[in-house]
Amino acid sequence: MEERNKTLGEFIIEKQEDFQYSSGELSRLINSIRLAAKVVNYKVNKAGLVDIVGAAGEQNIQGEDQQKLDVFANETFIQTLINREIVCGIASEESDDFITIKGKDECHNNKYVVLMDPLDGSSNIDVNVSVGTIFSVYRRITPIGTPVTIEDFLQPGVNQVAAGYVIYGTSTMLVYTTGRGVNGFTLNPAIGTFYLSHPNMKFPKDGKIYSINEGNYVHFPQGVKDYIKYCQLEEGDRPYTSRYIGSLVSDIHRNMIKGGIYIYPTSSKAPSGKLRLLYECNPMAFLAEQAGGKASDGFGRIMEIQPTELHQRVPFFCGSYNMVEKAEEFMKTASEK
Repeated sequence: MEERNKTLGEFIIEKQEDFQYSSGELSRLINSIRLAAKVVNYKVNKAGLVDIVGAAGEQNIQGEDQQKLDVFANETFIQTLINREIVCGIASEESDDFITIKGKDECHNNKYVVLMDPLDGSSNIDVNVSVGTIFSVYRRITPIGTPVTIEDFLQPGVNQVAAGYVIYGTSTMLVYTTGRGVNGFTLNPAIGTFYLSHPNMKFPKDGKIYSINEGNYVHFPQGVKDYIKYCQLEEGDRPYTSRYIGSLVSDIHRNMIKGGIYIYPTSSKAPSGKLRLLYECNPMAFLAEQAGGKASDGFGRIMEIQPTELHQRVPFFCGSYNMVEKAEEFMKTASEK
């Protein structure tokens, strides 16, 4: 079969042996995410027609207004994963605490935990800008047969066994890795099937796009200000192009294809940064590294950070390898002054 005609289901079956320790659960887990993504995609695409756009009247754990579609996406992914009896625990950016799942016969025998941002960039829904879902999968570290604990979720990114995102845009794509490269699948809405459209995705080593909210410039650390000035200089292949959507999935997806760097640093307004280590940075870092890119907190590898809390925030530099390296140079130089 021609590689690009392959469906996601066929691809998962073919690659099942790549999943260390797995006897089919991880394949079923990816299939569950595929199913939930199709349901959320349907709702996202008709959001302008029905009363599902707008705030739900509650705030999530971060104090951000929950959009109605956020709540729907959260419930859809959680329920789909629970119904398939594959995971022993779920943590979501939208929920205060993790969920323990007893599983078949209430034996706590499932092996995997999922952490997710069910609808990233949801404030963009009502202006028809792409949003997405981000997910991260770990093998539990507490004994099988016991309920999951916080320890199962507070694992460094290097322990991830799978990660990915779904982007709901002009087309809907599911992009994921199990530690053997990154592959992208595009949904054919006419028949509801994902087809392999972007095999072996790679970040170009260099890029010409930098993605950062320059409106916060005055609040940025000096190293980031110096890097932005470097990007804007007329020198060599610069100035670079500034492109910032404000939807992490969209910005990372574009930069992976075209080459670029995404930065959400610390600032005087957000001393720890804004993005969540477990739900956004670790899965994107895993994808970036598998695609030949790099992900950093400005000084070191994102995936080596030991998490201390579920909703921990960190600064995030992610994208084309050489661009992230250069940004780290500016951060190091500024910190030594």
